[in-house]
Amino acid sequence: MEERINKEQYEAAFAGDRQDAALEHAMEIRKFEIDLYWKRAAYFWTFIGASFAGYGAVEGASSITSKAALTVPLSCLGLVFSLGWFCVNKGSKLWQENWESHVDLLEDRKIGPLYRIVLMRDKPRTLKGRITDLLTGPAALSVSRINQLISLYVTVVWAILLISALCPSLSTNHGSWCYWIEVTAAMLTCIGFFSFGKTSRGVHRPIAFMRKTEIKDNAEHSVLPPRCMGTESQASPPSASTRTE
Repeated sequence: MEERINKEQYEAAFAGDRQDAALEHAMEIRKFEIDLYWKRAAYFWTFIGASFAGYGAVEGASSITSKAALTVPLSCLGLVFSLGWFCVNKGSKLWQENWESHVDLLEDRKIGPLYRIVLMRDKPRTLKGRITDLLTGPAALSVSRINQLISLYVTVVWAILLISALCPSLSTNHGSWCYWIEVTAAMLTCIGFFSFGKTSRGVHRPIAFMRKTEIKDNAEHSVLPPRCMGTESQASPPSASTRTE
């Protein structure tokens, strides 16, 4: 059961010396979550890349008569892993923002607003400077959001490949429209990098919840029989009359 807490309750939960320890733990776990984020991405890309390689090998092989028998399972595998990667990215983003918010709220007393102050380049005023900044300069783009858009795009590509594998007539006689769908999806994903993939620089006001954990009373549980408690091994050996020769 979750209980929503307010600002005063949050500050009271980390009052005194606990604030320094909480900040240190939040920074360590935040770094750990970022490391896990890219390890998960490498894990999913291994299976997705293998699925793409298998799909291409089947489509390029002339000796295989019934290609759908192989391309359909490969497409399903790629679609499942791509959609799973997209969902895992969203879950990882949730916990990453959780620990980043903790650092933002706890850092003032010990290190100051280090994580909340963002230093950026001043916009160039000359045409050459603007072109250079556009081509090689930094941009306020979120790496995790772009990764989510890429995983969503790969999911759409696998969905199209699955449709092509299920309907061979679409990929042979009337398959040109499938290429238009792939190109359109790729263009929309690239546009989404610069529209939906921007880093949020507004005021962050996260909603805080406190999870409750309680131990049940022993009276609510039935007493285990002696055999389940390991007393069977302590029983006396059988008598000589009951032993088999």
